[in-house]
Amino acid sequence: MIFDFHDKNIDLVKQRNIYFFISIAVTVIGILLLFVRGLNLGIDFQSGSRVEIVAKEPLTTEQIMEDFAAIGAGYVPDDVTLAGDHFEMAHARFIGMLSKEEVFEIQSYFKEKYGTEPSISTVSPTVGRELARNALYAVLIASLGILIYITFRFQFLYGVATVISLLHDAFIVLAAFSLLQIEINVPFIAAVLTVVGYSINDTIVTFDRIRENIKLSKRVKTFDDLAKIVNISLLQVMSRSINTVLTVLFCVIAIYLFGGEAIRSFALALLIGLTAGAYSSIFIAAQLWLVMKGKQLEKKKFRSKPKSEEQWT
Repeated sequence: MIFDFHDKNIDLVKQRNIYFFISIAVTVIGILLLFVRGLNLGIDFQSGSRVEIVAKEPLTTEQIMEDFAAIGAGYVPDDVTLAGDHFEMAHARFIGMLSKEEVFEIQSYFKEKYGTEPSISTVSPTVGRELARNALYAVLIASLGILIYITFRFQFLYGVATVISLLHDAFIVLAAFSLLQIEINVPFIAAVLTVVGYSINDTIVTFDRIRENIKLSKRVKTFDDLAKIVNISLLQVMSRSINTVLTVLFCVIAIYLFGGEAIRSFALALLIGLTAGAYSSIFIAAQLWLVMKGKQLEKKKFRSKPKSEEQWT
């Protein structure tokens, strides 16, 4: 299905307060979820061990739990996920580090039963904290770089609106994973950064169209003039944004359904983030810029002579 918007009577700007209210409400709900449910951090970001079991026949979660119970009463995985085309692989996660003796017992048991020694990876508390800190730094550095680039390429207010919308997208993904209690791991961070990169592409296209229409306009003296230009620009890029994100979402959905358990959380993060990004580039970033630029325009009304149209570029 191809979407096209030719009706210039559609006013996307008029309902901007509703868009802001929806985003604020979602953000508040997300903050409450983070306080109440928290995040299901994987061993990448906290002390823990992961056991990867490979068998020649399909495995079940109950079977793996029974296997660990057979080793000893203290071997109770906090989480078990299955992978592989026929579920011949299983990943058991333990919060806390397994000792050398425990690793040896687990490897001996599964090698004797399934003929293959399981792979066991362990992350210490120090490494987990370092990975979490580096992930936060990655998002902050990316946001700062985006702000600097857009300020240089467009204008500072464009950069502020873009960074706010990108943080909005990333937070929605984080809140969704908190709600669903899906494990947060390194692929999740990669998915968030991918969403940030994709969303900024949509936002830059929108802002570039706004800037071009401002240059072509003969009169931009009031907030209503500016709002009309923003609305026309949004209608011009709406089809492109929806059609582009749909083509990507089809691929992401296919990865989620057929890509296997190992990358399912990555695909889900992309699915949520890309949808949020398509929404924010139209209904958040452009609307925020309009409000901020409108206030700036109101202040300039009291000056003796307006500046040339170059101030808008």
